[in-house]
Amino acid sequence: MNKLIILTRIYLKIKQLLFWYFYKSSFLLLSRSVRFVSPFRLDGADGIIINNGTSFQRGVWLYCCGINNIKAKLSIGKNCVFGYNNHITCVGEVTIGDFVMTANNVYISDNVHGYEDIHTPIINQPVQFSGAVEIGDGSWIGENACIIGAKVGKNCVIGANAVVLKDIPDYSVAVGIPAIIIKRYDLESGRWIQKKLKS
Repeated sequence: MNKLIILTRIYLKIKQLLFWYFYKSSFLLLSRSVRFVSPFRLDGADGIIINNGTSFQRGVWLYCCGINNIKAKLSIGKNCVFGYNNHITCVGEVTIGDFVMTANNVYISDNVHGYEDIHTPIINQPVQFSGAVEIGDGSWIGENACIIGAKVGKNCVIGANAVVLKDIPDYSVAVGIPAIIIKRYDLESGRWIQKKLKS
């Protein structure tokens, strides 16, 4: 094997272990084999759990800070892969399963900004919890997708640029703004079934 490849692997492993050593006490739980590529941003790491084998490309921002005296909890499963510039924000509860993969610029959030008071600038209105977010094991989230206050089932595909505001059941393909299901796996027939869209 090329000496440069070996040295690069050794360097990356040492960097990973140093990250774990210096950051583990900041997290609710940080497994040893988690990998962050710099630059990254962490807010409220004491409410974040990240399990073995999960990696984050550069530009990730994990935000976990409760509101209204509720402690936030962001839990990420094992062997997940997060693309560049992902932003995950949690003020209540966000749970991401195992083997979840995201593309770049994905936004996952359990909250929205208040806007109801027309006499107050939106920047001065409070953040509101919009619902617990769950992403099931094995799902794939496409480029620029947003998941806000909704649940995504197991082995789902969320298309690029989709905005998910309502729950998506297991084994579904969802696209669009707002996201709609265009295909589901039928357990009885063992086939993927195309959904008929209203014209």
